[in-house]
Amino acid sequence: MLLIPAIDLKDGKCVRLRQGRMEDSTVFSDDPVAMAGRWVEAGARRLHLVDLNGAFDGKPVNGEIIRAIAETYPEVPIQVGGGIRDEETVQGYLDAGVQYVIIGTKAVNAPHFINDLCMEYPGHIIVGLDARDGKVAIDGWSKLSKHDVIDLAQHFENDGVEAIIYTDIGRDGMMTGVNVDATVKLAQAITIPVIASGGISSLDDVRALCAVSGEGISGAITGRAIYEGSLDFAEGQRLADELAD
Repeated sequence: MLLIPAIDLKDGKCVRLRQGRMEDSTVFSDDPVAMAGRWVEAGARRLHLVDLNGAFDGKPVNGEIIRAIAETYPEVPIQVGGGIRDEETVQGYLDAGVQYVIIGTKAVNAPHFINDLCMEYPGHIIVGLDARDGKVAIDGWSKLSKHDVIDLAQHFENDGVEAIIYTDIGRDGMMTGVNVDATVKLAQAITIPVIASGGISSLDDVRALCAVSGEGISGAITGRAIYEGSLDFAEGQRLADELAD
């Protein structure tokens, strides 16, 4: 199982939010490219980049930084989300060296968009489903939709997406542990990989996810924990590799 460090970009800086609130952010670095290098040196085999300004504005805002990270570490696959609402943006990121683009709000609001993207860019499209109590949230988590997360995931699997990133937004940034039961339930309902996100805060969380990785959980995104030190990234990835052997 891959541990995937999150680099959340706001106003050109690397930050973390609590439960998706832009006004509740902590700045961890003024140099996101150097921060990416820190995680690559620690053994990261994929990076998770989020344009937070883009997620709220509906268009890329920190695109140049994302391009700089992709150009600096071309050997590391990068997945990018935040404000990707049209095909032109998808093409721009792929041209910049990004491996996967993550569609969130637009996937929920315009499901046909995912079908079109999967046909145009097979193998490069990931859908991010952020949920609370089984219902999907949209627009930077500011709205809760009526859509059931499992129903939507099955729909996008049929469209041909590469993976689903599942975030329990009640736990994201709160250091309360990952929602293993909800993640397993989703993974069992589809055959494409699920990447867990939200609440991963310790080696115990890594162990808990590795124990169920056979259900189809291929990775786990971690953010605040590796920045604040409750989880040593390199140690966490070593543990995940050992448990997979």
